[in-house]
Amino acid sequence: MTRKRDISVIETVDEMQSVVRSARADGISVGCVPTMGYLHDGHASLIRHASERHPIVVVSIFVNPTQFGPNEDFARYPRDLARDLEIVRQAGGTHVFTPTVDQIYPEGPRSSIHISGVTEVLEGASRPTHFDGVATVVSRLFEAMLPDVAYFGQKDLQQTLVIRELVRTSPLESVQRVRVEVLPTMRESDGLARSSRNVYLSAEDRREAPVIFAALTRGAELLEGGMHDLDAVEQAMRDVLNSVPRLEIDYAVAVEASTLRRPAAQGVLDEVALLIAARLGTTRLIDNILVRTGRP
Repeated sequence: MTRKRDISVIETVDEMQSVVRSARADGISVGCVPTMGYLHDGHASLIRHASERHPIVVVSIFVNPTQFGPNEDFARYPRDLARDLEIVRQAGGTHVFTPTVDQIYPEGPRSSIHISGVTEVLEGASRPTHFDGVATVVSRLFEAMLPDVAYFGQKDLQQTLVIRELVRTSPLESVQRVRVEVLPTMRESDGLARSSRNVYLSAEDRREAPVIFAALTRGAELLEGGMHDLDAVEQAMRDVLNSVPRLEIDYAVAVEASTLRRPAAQGVLDEVALLIAARLGTTRLIDNILVRTGRP
């Protein structure tokens, strides 16, 4: 059962570090859930999971300007701090970290962290600076919150791979020590992945958006049925997506889960990632499913 607790709102890095260092001196573990706010049930599930494992759960709310491209939705990204605070309280969080841009980037965004390999494909190909912004802000948030474990959702699969690699390669002890735990995507009853950007969907968009999960499900059915031709799996997903003429496909791919690429050699993969990005109206949606292919 989730424990509802009083929450503290912290605005500065110094205060955040002081709270966590004091807790750690008392042997108290700290979980964190980094977010950009406008929380939904997916975020709440991460907070609940963390609250069952840690006496202190810090939820960061920071709309990071460096991960938005020049034509993306930074200015109109939904914000509602009062609503977010109540969601955190109901889910069992203890602290909300709401830094300003100056707190995270005290000298301005003059440098960034680039994680090579997994960042060049899919979302990275569509949004070339996005993952540099993600890696940089997550590193700085980890430095501020000093968590033992950080919790993320699988919906942003590529992002989770970037963050795991950030932790593995960081020269900073405060980042190296963080354990990253990824939890399953939370969905609406019709399969649509929960996302803060779903608020942008018109009524017509919302009726048609579940086609993305339907396409992923079709791809998974083929793989689980023994299909090894990834081109055929991708085409099957596209056929489902094309049943909604208004939907614009960015990508619909079947790739190796650990690299998000097709392997050079043919053969059965241990785990396949099915990933889709598509636009309905003005809203760009992403989703994915991981499929074990049955190889021992």
